[in-house]
Amino acid sequence: MPKFNEETLTGWTKPPSNTEKSKLENAERMVKEAINEDEKLKSKSLEVFGQGSYANNTNVKINSDIDINVRYSDGFFFSLPDNTTESDIGIDKLPSLSYTFNEYKNDIENALVNKFGQSNVIRNDKCITVVGNSYRVETDVVPTWNFKRYQKNGSYILGARFWSDSQIKITNYPKQHIENGINKNTNTSRKFKRLTRLHRKLRYKMIEDKIDVSSNITSFLLECLIWNVPNDVINNYDTWNDRLKQSIIFLYNKTKEKNDCKEWVEVSELLYLFVARKWSHNDVNTYMLQLWQYLEYTND
Repeated sequence: MPKFNEETLTGWTKPPSNTEKSKLENAERMVKEAINEDEKLKSKSLEVFGQGSYANNTNVKINSDIDINVRYSDGFFFSLPDNTTESDIGIDKLPSLSYTFNEYKNDIENALVNKFGQSNVIRNDKCITVVGNSYRVETDVVPTWNFKRYQKNGSYILGARFWSDSQIKITNYPKQHIENGINKNTNTSRKFKRLTRLHRKLRYKMIEDKIDVSSNITSFLLECLIWNVPNDVINNYDTWNDRLKQSIIFLYNKTKEKNDCKEWVEVSELLYLFVARKWSHNDVNTYMLQLWQYLEYTND
């Protein structure tokens, strides 16, 4: 007999309530106001958009915070293909930019302090957090610059890049992540995002029940893992217990050996999931066994 009945699992597949959704939307709107009202930033070319579980509609009720990307496009970071120079691509004659990324992050922080007050704004290594209250949820604001991943022909894939205060370089592709997530959700009759929420909720339940879950098992990782589960594994079962069980079996079997999952990618399909990450396939394999045992599934 599984640990949780079908009614409970079905409830955990659902997004936050309307009240929670309203608090999420208030947070996003107020961050946009802070940026648009700032005298220094209003003259710059910026794009403000949601990313992460809120924007991807995979957040769960227990952890409905929000990530906002504030992306600067007057300047950009870039990467070039092997054996290619800036002159080959035609960017060697672009004017140099006197505005630095650190200055930009400082300007974003100042705009948030002016809007929310110093006591409600916390500068972290990778983001700037706006403290939540009864009206809005906690919000992580991530200042980024455009990142252009050039191809040999001079075209490029557009992403976002930033440097943490500790000088760690982070690159991601939030818009592609959102689009691909929508497509997989459509191709699984809206089961992809529900199954992702279910896996995320169960991780929180395990931690709540004092299971020693590795800190390497993040909400982002879980979404990417479900992304790599084939659509037929998600589609071909009638209950959430069966879908959950089959997804665990698939992920456990495929993460036993590195070669079986070395080609797995993030939802954006632009970064490998197990290359230069804090997590490993062994972390995932161990966690899937923990989850199976926690759910009291059997091998029958």
